[in-house]
Amino acid sequence: MSYLTSDQLLAKLRREVKEITVHQLAEQLERGEVTLVDIREQGEWDQGHIKGAAFIPRGYLELQIETRAPDRTKPVAVICAGGVRSLLGARDLETMGYQDVVSVAGGFNGWKKAGYAFEVPRTLNSEQRARYSRHTIMPEVGEEGQLKLLDAKVLLIGAGGLGSPAAIYLAAAGVGTIGLVDFDVVDTSNLQRQIIHRLDSVDKPKVESAAQTIGQLNPDVKVVGHRTQLTSQNAFDIISQYDLVINGSDNFPTRYLVNDACVLLGKPLVDASIFRFEGQVTVYDTAQGSPCYRCLYPDPPPPGEVPSCAEGGVLGVLPGIIGSLEAVEAIKLILGIGDPLVGRLLTYEALDGEFRELRITKNDDCPVCGDHPSVTQLIDYHQFCGIPSTEPVSVNGSLHPIAA
Repeated sequence: MSYLTSDQLLAKLRREVKEITVHQLAEQLERGEVTLVDIREQGEWDQGHIKGAAFIPRGYLELQIETRAPDRTKPVAVICAGGVRSLLGARDLETMGYQDVVSVAGGFNGWKKAGYAFEVPRTLNSEQRARYSRHTIMPEVGEEGQLKLLDAKVLLIGAGGLGSPAAIYLAAAGVGTIGLVDFDVVDTSNLQRQIIHRLDSVDKPKVESAAQTIGQLNPDVKVVGHRTQLTSQNAFDIISQYDLVINGSDNFPTRYLVNDACVLLGKPLVDASIFRFEGQVTVYDTAQGSPCYRCLYPDPPPPGEVPSCAEGGVLGVLPGIIGSLEAVEAIKLILGIGDPLVGRLLTYEALDGEFRELRITKNDDCPVCGDHPSVTQLIDYHQFCGIPSTEPVSVNGSLHPIAA
């Protein structure tokens, strides 16, 4: 049996695999004719790479190439540091059925020596790479996506039943700034479902309790506590500081206020509600032409018609499920991946273990997001909902009427 030396193997590959120069690569990239796949290792990529290149370390090339280049008939160029590993990678892609694969002779080093532009990226540090490794290994997230999460600013309305799981999972995911609006204090009855709080937090402000828990979970996350009632006077100032809003409020004045403020500011709103064994979640993004909360619920029900969770109860684990779904939708919006629940209302019935999806259509006559809006500034939402303005309004996230 005869064996090939490494030199013989490379010579064989150069006869069998088509190579292009860095100048030819530059021309093809300029014309948008090729998908460039960089198969160097993380440390090499961090030192600089060609703009627009898909980063797939050599060890993952065969496993991940289909997510970056799903069409096997389109041209693919493989690049490494000097043009050796790329020959091996290009050969393997040909074996997988890619019909137009080339190796870049001279590799990234040749590209730099030729004076072509490249990027030196902002990167995660070693501790962050370890913490978020299960994210960055996914092509849909990667290191670039994780940096987006770290740069993101998300506001949660309420640090209660829905806000608790949403905040915990956003913090664990590395969302860099989390704002919390809540003026309530922790009560023993909250601990049945509001998992961000602990027994030693009873009687403490919820924003402080939540910030303490998040701080122990992820030091990358900055928590901004807004220990106040959200009102028409402060909503714009607070919401405008964030990229998107997650609603966990438990009353109609706040729900309509948050919706209208997000519409007027052009902010995406992830909205959810829970009651007894039922929950629902959706995404309103009117800047992208979606319906808003008022399209679904034009008018609030008469005061007292819908019972609160204090009156009707709520299964403690239910807000964990629905609040986690809110976190998922927020992360999808930040990363720009998947199909967010825009124009779709996802409902969950715990007793039957059933999810259902309902379509929501935009109301062209909606007073806030319609063609001719009549609500162009924030109003008195207590009056709108038929509630005396002197009545205190909690945003602890522990109730919302499904039948509203």
